[in-house]
Formats: sequence, C-alpha cells, structure tokens
Amino acid sequence: MPALILVVEDEPAIQSLIEVNLRRAGLEVLLAGDAETAHKMINEVLPSLVLLDWMLPGMSGVDFARRLRSDPRTRDLPLIMVTARAEERDKIEGLEIGADDYITKPFSPREMVARVRALLRRHAPQVTDAPVEIAGLRLDPATHRVTAQGETVTLGPTEFRLLHFLMTHTERVHSRTVLLDQVWGDHVFVEERTVDVHIRRLRAQLEAGHCDQLIQTVRGSGYRFSANPE
Repeated sequence: MPALILVVEDEPAIQSLIEVNLRRAGLEVLLAGDAETAHKMINEVLPSLVLLDWMLPGMSGVDFARRLRSDPRTRDLPLIMVTARAEERDKIEGLEIGADDYITKPFSPREMVARVRALLRRHAPQVTDAPVEIAGLRLDPATHRVTAQGETVTLGPTEFRLLHFLMTHTERVHSRTVLLDQVWGDHVFVEERTVDVHIRRLRAQLEAGHCDQLIQTVRGSGYRFSANPE
C-alpha cells in the first residue's frame, strides 16, 4: 500500500513540482493550500507523512506544526518543514517545534523524495516497498508475495497488511486497538474481535511453512511478532 503524503503548500508551482515528483516515486499525494484545509483532510484520513510549508496564508506552518504535535492522534506523524528560511536559528525553531526534517527552498526534487523516503523508513516502514525477512518468512510489498521457508503463502489483502505491519514492528506488543488503527485505518470502525479473526487466518496460512508461531499472543495485551520463542 503506497504511502500517502499530505503536501501543505500555497504556491501552485511548488505544489505541482512536489506532487509530480512524489507521484513519480510511487507515492500517493493529497494537496492543501492552507493549514485549515490540511486539518480537515487529516481529520478524514491520517496521512503517512506531512510536507509543510513554513509560510502559509492564515495559520502559519509553524503554528500548524504545534497543533499537530499537541494532538495525540497526530503527535507522532512524520513531518518535514519546507521553507525559504535558511538561517540556523530558523532550522532550530522548526526542529524544536517537532519537525523531523527540514528542506530549504529552492530544493532538489530528488533530494526531497530521498528525504521523504528516509523518514518513512524510520517512522513507517510498513508503507515502504522494502522487502522484510525474518526467521525464514519473507514478505515483498512490491510484488505482494510472501514465502515461508521458500514455499509460497497466499494471503488476502488484510492479512498481508497485518503481517507487513507486524514484521516491520517486531518484538513490540500491539494492542487490538493499535492494530485496527494501523492496518484497517483510524477512521474504520470495526470490533476489536475482528483482529482476532484475521490473526487466526494468518496463522493458519503460515502453519504449513512452520512460521505461525512467529505471531505470539500476549494475554491481556495483544499480539507480538517475534523470532524468539515465548
């Protein structure tokens, strides 16, 4: 599933330049010309990353960044500031308010895409196309293929997303609520028991390759992906 990038930029030429290059890189893009429009978009769907211009009409990019960091839902949302302010004190201010990276105008589109991809790898590896392999289980997002001990495993789209998230966040215990938000989306309202159903399906599909035990149940807490036996 491609990463969704929200671009908050009021200059049409720069907005178009960013959009074209992100789409060429295989990423999905949402466009907003001001902070209020961006906020409404985020309320509808949580993006994978925000590219935020410093100078915006109405609420500034800096104030919008503070708003994002003060909301528990968007507190950890990857954020790159894009601005013509090149002085050190401006960069420091941008980082101190919670930006993860800083791009100065004019910028190289290739560098911009590289920075976006690097930040996605750090914060949301499940939205990248990098293959992941653990204990004989291999998942390739680009080809949508899974193999267990060399044998092909056929997964449905939900089980594939669930396995991808677990394999890119190993050794952590994930509650059912977290898995629903990360795999189904934070605006999809289904019962928590849905997670249990899909975990059972996923384990059944991995059983033939003896990889089902990599998905561990943590009683009272949720699920964990681990190559280490319980």
